[in-house]
Amino acid sequence: MSWIGKIGRVGRMVEPAHDAPEAAIAPPTGVTGSLQLRHVDCGSCNGCELEITSAFAPMYDAERFGARLVASPRHADALLATGVVTHNMRQPLLNTLKAIPEPRIVIAVGDCAVNGNMFTKGYGVVGTVGDVVPVDVEIPGCPPTPQQIITALRSVTGR
Repeated sequence: MSWIGKIGRVGRMVEPAHDAPEAAIAPPTGVTGSLQLRHVDCGSCNGCELEITSAFAPMYDAERFGARLVASPRHADALLATGVVTHNMRQPLLNTLKAIPEPRIVIAVGDCAVNGNMFTKGYGVVGTVGDVVPVDVEIPGCPPTPQQIITALRSVTGR
C-alpha cells in the first residue's frame, strides 16, 4: 500500500467544526463566506501574532472557514490589527487602512488593541486601535486563543 493511496482513502482528517457563531457584523458587500485579511502589528509583544499564526496553521485551519491572510492590503476585505498603536506605527496603520478597498472591516485582536492593557500610559503609545481607526470587531484576551480568533472570524464570514 502506497502512502499516496492511503491519503486518498483516508482523506483529510480534522475535528468537526462547532456551529457557526452569531454574526458580529454584516460581511462587506460582495463577501459571501470568505474574508481576506491584512494583518498589521501596531506595536504588540508578538503574543497575538503567535496565536494568529496558530489559528491559520493546520491544527486549527482558519482557512476552512473562509478566512485567509493576504500580503497586500489591496487584496484584503478586512484589517487585522494587534497591539497598542505606537507613534511610529500610527501612519502605517492609516496608510494600510486607506489601501484596503471599501467596504472594509477592522478587527482588533488582543487586549492591547482593544483597551491598551498595561501599555496605555507608555510614552511611545498613541492609544488603542479604536483610538486611531474605527473598529468593527474586537477580540479580547492576552493573548486570545486561536479558537477565539477563529470564532470571531467565523462571526464575520458566517461559516
